[in-house]
Amino acid sequence: MNENRRKILEMLATGQISADEAERLITALEQGQPGAASSGSEPRPKPKYVRVLVEDNGQGRAAKVNVRVPMQLLRAGVKLAGLIPDHARAHVNEALREKGIPFDLSQIKPENLEEVIDQLADLTVDVADRDATVRVFCE
Repeated sequence: MNENRRKILEMLATGQISADEAERLITALEQGQPGAASSGSEPRPKPKYVRVLVEDNGQGRAAKVNVRVPMQLLRAGVKLAGLIPDHARAHVNEALREKGIPFDLSQIKPENLEEVIDQLADLTVDVADRDATVRVFCE
């Protein structure tokens, strides 16, 4: 283990930095090492939140929604999904299929989630109608 990585882990252990900050520092450290792949452009930071905004389009109502869901909540949910007993997971999967959602909870794994989160960085959904504008994006 190199000295810089050790310092980052020590700062994490003593609470000087958060796990997210340690992850970003280690990633930056790895990208700065000789022999690391370089695309010639600045690496884009990983998204930390999924954001949902609903804005009133001037119809006189003050309804407005501004929700930021931390990616850490998704990570925690995946870890908790792994604790669901097999028989309960089967019931949930069956209920999802009955609703037309062909999804298997056993396929959710932490390593898969990181790939999904990486892809979420490009997510933007904009829906506008005469009453409201809805935006879903990552930041």
